[in-house]
Amino acid sequence: MGIKLAISGASGKTGYRVAEEALKEGNQVRLLLRPNSLLPDNLSQCDLRRLSLADETALDEALEGCDALVLATGARPSADLTGPARVDALGVRQQIASCKRVGVKRVVLVSSLCAGRWLHPLNLFGLILVWKRLGEQALEQSGLDWTVIRPGGLNDREENLEKEGILFTGADCQEDARIPRRLVARCCIEALKTPSSIGRIIEVTSDPDLKRITMQQALKNINALAS
Repeated sequence: MGIKLAISGASGKTGYRVAEEALKEGNQVRLLLRPNSLLPDNLSQCDLRRLSLADETALDEALEGCDALVLATGARPSADLTGPARVDALGVRQQIASCKRVGVKRVVLVSSLCAGRWLHPLNLFGLILVWKRLGEQALEQSGLDWTVIRPGGLNDREENLEKEGILFTGADCQEDARIPRRLVARCCIEALKTPSSIGRIIEVTSDPDLKRITMQQALKNINALAS
């Protein structure tokens, strides 16, 4: 039996893949979109809620009755250097506040490797990693059951993913490896099914030479190394 899952940023390259993976697992999905966003045809029959995150009433109505939220909103590279602050910090806070108002207790946030680091080339784009870390901190302090997924460099590759292993680590352990968006989407859905992921920042990258391992087993290994 699946859950009723809200996915924000569902028209993005990672967000729509989260929706596809959630549907494969038998979940009901509700997709939160900007008013003019486009979706792949295979998702057009889903429960769609087009809104601005600044509209509290619309956001609350969109999240009402959902069991969990995957927060896949993220600022896109553009000339607007205020985007990261508006989307990755304020937008995350707005969604957290709505979850608390309507009773959505489980949240998975897609962030980024190196979140919080000042001396990083990505920060030339509106200090994006600084704002992402502030969004993470808002979730950590929310009192919700949260997981942060920090992927490495993202790509759109879809081939041979079943043979690709994922490297799961704790916070601030990885720096520059990559991972396909499809695998990030699967990590988000796996986190929802893995209670031990609650209250964790999990960094994820992938490589065809890595042995495949579940998130649950990886977290057990991380705990064993830390003890």
